[in-house]
Amino acid sequence: MSIFALSLLIQIALVIHVIKTGRNTLWIWVVLLLPIAGPIAYFAVEIAPTLLQSRTARQVAQQTTRLVSPRRALREATSFAAVTDTVEAKAKLAAAQTARGSYVEAMATCRAGLRGLYEFEATLLLALAEAQFRSGDALAASTSLRTLFDKNPEFTSPEGRLLFARALEASDQLAFAKREYAGLLGRYPGLEATVRYAQLLLRLGDSAKANALFDEVVQGADIAPPHVKRAQAEWIGIARRARGR
Repeated sequence: MSIFALSLLIQIALVIHVIKTGRNTLWIWVVLLLPIAGPIAYFAVEIAPTLLQSRTARQVAQQTTRLVSPRRALREATSFAAVTDTVEAKAKLAAAQTARGSYVEAMATCRAGLRGLYEFEATLLLALAEAQFRSGDALAASTSLRTLFDKNPEFTSPEGRLLFARALEASDQLAFAKREYAGLLGRYPGLEATVRYAQLLLRLGDSAKANALFDEVVQGADIAPPHVKRAQAEWIGIARRARGR
């Protein structure tokens, strides 16, 4: 009898959770008609991913990713580059080296490929700039990216453009950084570019425009679906704090 009562309480609690959080109401029937499998499925699909957004869980996930995924990726990329002497192989290896924090090795890998016909190859220049920026040399990263975009005008990469804006800002080329951030509005997938632009505007003393951008982010977040809020939680949080919400 106690097990039945506990199961019933769990079902009731989950039904309330479905309603309060605006989940698909089909979950109500799943939870009620499948007393064991239903609650387990709901927890796995709807609740567990949310719990993983907690600060502690994020830290654990980040530590695991740093220790396991980059190591495996580096092994695979090294093996691939050993048998395939291509731009793709070098770019993949450099990215894996950067992810592992081996910035000097990543830069060397890129420079080894940036020769002859591939002197200005876009993916290698982007990988080089990423390694330079992460190593703390923002000025060198901005120079590499400027070369990339000058020599490859057809190359489009929102991530590359955001990295360029960040490198310009970090190397105190603020007017150029402002222009790059502005060019990303409406083009960059996600809120990072908008929030970083607003932060730079605050730094430059344009609080009115900065606050307008922060408000735009907060207002969009208020009506965004849960998965978007989870994916953009960091940038939404920055915008809310900037506006005292």
